[in-house]
Parts: sequence; structure tokens; C-alpha cells
Amino acid sequence: MNGTLIGEVDVGACYRGAAIDSRRVEGGELFFALPGERTDGHRFVAAALAAGAAAAVVGTPAADAGGPQIRVDDVTEALHELTRDHRRLLDIRVAAVTGSAGKTTTKDLLALLLGECWRVRKSLGNLNNLLGFPLTLLATGTDCEWLVAEMGMSVPGELAAVSRLGRPDVAIFTNVRPAHLAGFEEPDGAPADVEAIARAKAELLEGLAADGLIVANAGDPRVVGLVERYLAARRREAAPATAKSVVWYEVEPARNKVPRAELTAHGVEPLAGEPGTRFTLEYRGASANVELPLHGRVNVENFLAAAACALRLGVPIETVASAARRPRPGAGRGEVVSLPSGATLVDDSYNSNPEAARLALEAARLLDGRRHVAILGDMLELGSAEGRYHRQLGRDAAELGFGLVAGVGELASETVAAAGEAGVETAWFEDTRAASAGAPPLIREGDVVLVKGSRGAALEHLVEALLQERPN
Repeated sequence: MNGTLIGEVDVGACYRGAAIDSRRVEGGELFFALPGERTDGHRFVAAALAAGAAAAVVGTPAADAGGPQIRVDDVTEALHELTRDHRRLLDIRVAAVTGSAGKTTTKDLLALLLGECWRVRKSLGNLNNLLGFPLTLLATGTDCEWLVAEMGMSVPGELAAVSRLGRPDVAIFTNVRPAHLAGFEEPDGAPADVEAIARAKAELLEGLAADGLIVANAGDPRVVGLVERYLAARRREAAPATAKSVVWYEVEPARNKVPRAELTAHGVEPLAGEPGTRFTLEYRGASANVELPLHGRVNVENFLAAAACALRLGVPIETVASAARRPRPGAGRGEVVSLPSGATLVDDSYNSNPEAARLALEAARLLDGRRHVAILGDMLELGSAEGRYHRQLGRDAAELGFGLVAGVGELASETVAAAGEAGVETAWFEDTRAASAGAPPLIREGDVVLVKGSRGAALEHLVEALLQERPN
């Protein structure tokens, strides 16, 4: 990172990671004053230094900042240059997880499984883009053997750049679904094709090591397609990647299809009396019974992605099955809790896209209840197809037998309208504040209540209101 030192800077000091938000400085980090659409990090240089940042990396030095600064031509590029240098110096291996859904859960599961045999670090929260991933890598030190990292994107080219920064040894593909479509629409306004998302997800392979491993979902045709295209191109180029560098996984593969998956889950069913699933894990002639305390088939798929990687790297199948008993769902990621009203809440409020929402509906219907209620927020970044996807979700809820469908947000009004046309009882709320006041009284004892919406819908506030509601 080339720069000009301003003030008293200890050039021999060991800095403690990086920060791009002055409110998250804990002490010892380099604070990068990044420009942004809403604000400019240069406004917070003094605050970051006062909070304990070791130095601020700036494009324009701040007067009377109260601490050392390093002036560079481009703050973002300086962050990336430091990340590349740090990656070269670290003697670690990197497993990168991408997909339209399930990245964070798969990352957490893989870190758990690899932690049975190695020293492991994982992405901080869901920091997975060109700004978030560098923070994860720069916080990783020599006490780590494997770094398990999410890598994501919202526009074409972004994932390729993140992959080249991280240079993964393993590339894991969970699924390809209609998400972030707005960033892929044609200049003339033509709607994006989901195949464009698949091509963008394939960018994870840009930085993959020549002898790297690919872990891929054989049950997702778009994942199959992107991996097969990559392997065919490598064969044409006489490159070292071959089919042997891929481990495929699949939940309940169809009996009449040519076997592709090395790792499979069979006999998937809910756990009795508690949230979770049980199934038989089969890998290369070995099998183990698994009880996973995570709700729904989608989490079985996430677990298989992690297990496929761990097994190929040498973790014994018995160890994998034993460790499967320990994970717990993250906040807003399918957590099943009892409400004071006597209902059961499925809190899947963290994020959403059309297929993930459909799967969440299916999983919620597996839980016993007198009535099933879906409270569905806006699904964002779907571009010109947003109306069609929201209406289909309402029809899905009706088809699955939900007794009440409530929408939160302008787009979700289309979901409510479609559900109402199918004969389902409905309610609609303009925003999360209105839903937090109006939805709890609709919930009855014995209901199963699914809450799901995009991150921007902020449905976690509705969840808080439901958790506090007392029976009438």
C-alpha cells in the first residue's frame, strides 16, 4: 500500500485489522476513509482516531484529526492492495461460499465441521463483498489454518474481483436463484434472466487455485451448468482442473437419474417434538444418521454443502454426523421459537428472494399448528419482474394451505392480492411499524407464523413485537 505518512506513524507497528465504519473501531485498526453514496468516510477520521484507530488511510488529509494519517491516491484501491498483500503473506487455505441463498448458514456449518480438525476463522457476519471481504481477511492472523468466507455480489464483475482478492482453495456453490435481478437488467430495460445470475456466480472460479476443489449442488441445474461449463473450458485449455476436482452433493436424488452426487441425504423428515430434521448421510459407501437442529429441507441442503467439503478434505463421516447436533440457527434465519400468545414463530426475517420464500413456506407447513400464517415483506432488487414474483408468492402460499397471508410493504400488496384472489384471508400493512402494531392481534394460540422478507424490509422489528405480544 503506497502512501504518504502524515503525523507520527509507527511504521513497525502491527495493526489490528481494518475498519471502514468509525463506530466499529475497537482499537488498533487502520481506518479507511472510503467515499460513499450517502456519506464520506473522511468526515469521520477524527472520530475513528479518537476511538483508537492506529491510523487513518485517506485521500485528502483531515486537519486537526488528532492522530496519524496515510494519504493515498485511491482509498478503495489501497484497501484492496493491502488485502492482496496480506493474502500472499498468510499461510492459510480459504474456502469460499457463494449462492443466492444459504451462504451464511453454510459458512457457519463449514467452519464448525472444519474446526473439528483445524484452526478455523470465518467471515465476520455476512461481510462478503469488495468492502466486507477485505475486513474479514485483514482480521485473520497466523493462528488460522482455514478461513471460511462468504463471497457475494450484486452486479456483474463484483464476485470475480472478490475472488481474486481471496484466491480461494475451495469454491462452494449452494444454489442459483432469482436474486439481485435489478443489477442485471439490460440497458433497454429488458428483464434479467436468471442465467445471468448463474454466470455471475461462476465468477467465484476466477480466483480459484489451480489445484482447487469445487463443491457443487447437483440438485440445482444452474449450478450444474455453470460448473460443467467451467470444466469444459478448462479441458479445452488443457488446464489442470478436471472432473476429479469437483464433489457433488444432493438432497434425496431422484432414483431414475444418472448418479452424480458423491454425498447424499436420504429419508429427510422432521425431528419429533423439536425443530430440526433427521436423515441418513451417505458418502462413498459409508453412511451415518444425522440429527440436525435446523428447520427445513433448505438447511439440510446447506449442511450437505458444508459436509461435502469437510468430507473431501478428510474429516471422518462419524465426526461430521456428531458435529451436526451442535449448530443453532442465526438470528432471522429460520429460528423456531414459542410466542407468548401460544403460537409458534418461524423467524426467517433476515432476507428473502422468490425461491427462498417458497421453500420457507414449504418448511413452515411441516410444523404442526391449528393454522398457518405467512407474514411476507417486500422482496427487493428483482427489477421489472418484481410484480410477477410477488404475485406468484401469494399463489404459492394459497396452494400450500396457509390460512392467513399478511403483506408488509408496497410490493407485498401484490402478494396479498394474489392470495386473496385464491380465497385466503389476508391483511396488508404499509410498513414494518404498521405491521408491528397490527399483526400481533391477528395471531391466535396454536398458529404457526412464518415471517420472511428482504433485508430492507426490516421485519426483525415485527419479530420483536410478536415476541412481546401477550395473549388477549
